[in-house]
Amino acid sequence: MDTQTTLTKFSFLHTIMYKFLNLVDTNFMGKGNFCMRSLCIKTNDSDLINYLLNEFNHIDLKNVYFSENEFKNYRNTIIHYCGNDEPLFLSKISSILCYLVIDELEEDLLKRLILQNYFYFDATERNKILAICFELMADDFSSLFDKKFKTLYTIFYDFLSTNNSIVLSGFVNFRLKNYLSLLDDIINEAVNHFVIEKEYLEFISLLKLYINSQDYGCEMVHIVFSSSESILLDENKNLMIVKDDIFKAKYLSDITFSSNDYILNSLLTLLPKKIHIHLLDDTIDDFINTLQLVFENRIHLCTDCNICNLYKKIPHSEHS
Repeated sequence: MDTQTTLTKFSFLHTIMYKFLNLVDTNFMGKGNFCMRSLCIKTNDSDLINYLLNEFNHIDLKNVYFSENEFKNYRNTIIHYCGNDEPLFLSKISSILCYLVIDELEEDLLKRLILQNYFYFDATERNKILAICFELMADDFSSLFDKKFKTLYTIFYDFLSTNNSIVLSGFVNFRLKNYLSLLDDIINEAVNHFVIEKEYLEFISLLKLYINSQDYGCEMVHIVFSSSESILLDENKNLMIVKDDIFKAKYLSDITFSSNDYILNSLLTLLPKKIHIHLLDDTIDDFINTLQLVFENRIHLCTDCNICNLYKKIPHSEHS
């Protein structure tokens, strides 16, 4: 049965039931444990109404009838259940409402919370924070989704167990405190990621500004790079000794790459025209990405030259 047929068939039933709802308590049991339960969901949002009607039309439960009509203040979606398992009915409706919040309302709630708590970021920055929120939720999808769903389910089920109608807008704004707290935690983590990334990009910009304002210090250097260590060779392929005191160079920021800081600061001191990076593990990590951002077209990546093949044969402990 399609949605339109259902609405037409039960429009009269809806009118009778709605009047009945306002006159008597519909939470009653009759002979043979027969249960009559009606719920009214109030909203003027057409997208939400269509979402609900579609879900109710495919609900996996017998003896459920629904209709939708417009009254004075709200468009009401009425669900009538004439079966013998009221807890299952409430569970099904609660689940649908959980999915509705997550699928249809969560993005707007995130935007509202970001604007409310981080109003000092401009619109572009807030959009970046929102994008990071979605990335974080995607990275830990199952765990976060289960946590959000269970939180919402408890709220909706407890409410519907003792109430026959729900105003969606008011309910979302005032009764989803625990769920909004979860979203707040995600936003706070996203902001931390955003601030670190912003500082990182500012760090890169400062390094690029310094490099582009200086003359070349040498023609070429080689970096033999692996995930465990890096060594520096001059243009004649001789080992260059990196002194520890260069680690204190003024160009370092709080964003560091462990021992690779020595290499970075050596490059900032030498200012080579060309930098050949020999990737022994064929891996491009954060450090290599940073060098590419800082030195741009001075960088040349290599995985299969004489230097690469030579150092691939030497155990890492013997490189230096």
